This record gives sequence, C-alpha cells and structure tokens, in this order.
Amino acid sequence: MYKNYCKPFFDFIVAFFGLLILSPIVIIVMIALFIANDGKPFFFQIRPGKNERLFKIVKFKTMNDKRDENGNLLPDSERLTRVGNFVRKTSLDEIPQLLNVLKGDMSLVGPRPLLPQYLPLYSETQKKRHLVKPGITGWAQVNGRNAISWQQKFEYDVFYVNNISFKIDMKIIILTVKKVVVREGISAEGVATMEVFKGN
Repeated sequence: MYKNYCKPFFDFIVAFFGLLILSPIVIIVMIALFIANDGKPFFFQIRPGKNERLFKIVKFKTMNDKRDENGNLLPDSERLTRVGNFVRKTSLDEIPQLLNVLKGDMSLVGPRPLLPQYLPLYSETQKKRHLVKPGITGWAQVNGRNAISWQQKFEYDVFYVNNISFKIDMKIIILTVKKVVVREGISAEGVATMEVFKGN
C-alpha cells in the first residue's frame, strides 16, 4: 500500500511545495553558477531508473568544462569551481532533481541513480537496486555517501529495496538533513566525488 500508492503521492506533494519554497535559493544558485560556468548552470545526464529505464537527470552544474592540451576534460578536482564546491558541500546541487520527482522518474528516497555503463557490471543481487525508483537520497547516502566503498553502497541499496517502508523513509530523510548540516561523506578520500565503479 505504502510503496505503490502513498509513497508516489508523498513524493509529488513534497517535491511540488519544496520547489515553491526553495525557489529563491534556486534562483540565486542558478545565477551564481551561470557566471561561474560560462552560462551553464545546469547539468543533464542520462541515468537508469526503475527497471533500468533510462531518463535524463538534472542537477546544478558544479564543475566547469576545462580541458587539457589534448582536449580531454581535466580531473574533477581541478574542474570543481569555488561556487560549485559550496553548492556541492551544502547539497544544493540536488535541488533540481525535485523536477525529476515531479515527472515520476525519481523518488525522494531510493538508491541513487548511477551511470548507464555500470549496468552490465552489477551482480544479480546488486541489480535489485533497480526494482524501485532511484532517489535524491537513500540508505547508502545516510550511511557514508561517497566515503564508503561501492560494495558497501550496493549492500545498503539492496537492504533498502528489501525493507522499504514509511518508517525507514522518514528515518532516511531525517538523517539526510543531519548529514547536510554537518557535511559528512561528500567525497571519497583523494577524489572530488567518488571513484569510477569498475565491477566486482
């Protein structure tokens, strides 16, 4: 009952009013990133959602597009702008994903949507993370986020899929607010975000 009916309704209501309430912040961040990223405040990327269906995720763009002499993008740590670093540390870059929630591609809570090229690399157990809609935050995010290993992250994702409930969703939302305030687990050690998943 909760998973199929209450959760989607709750997602839509929170995303709708969340965007209304946060609209002043969205405008300020958008202007700051427009200036920092040469007119590109948003970042769009294809991600797999429920049942591995592909959709286009939207986030605030925290890195510029600077390249080396060979035309290759510089490392994430070198492209992360000062404004982008602040936006990422405060998790403001996730706000535009409320639009994905309104569209029905995502949920407020669920496994984070990762890159399509990771799909063939998952084990049969890890593939279960795609049995539900991906979320803006999830069980893995409140238990380490980018500071834990891929294996640990997938274990948390599958745990959530197997135990989804109103109670655990509320716990994740409350813990997410706490994580944002104390800024824990923003990046893995030695990198700006998280290392690339190369398989098990």
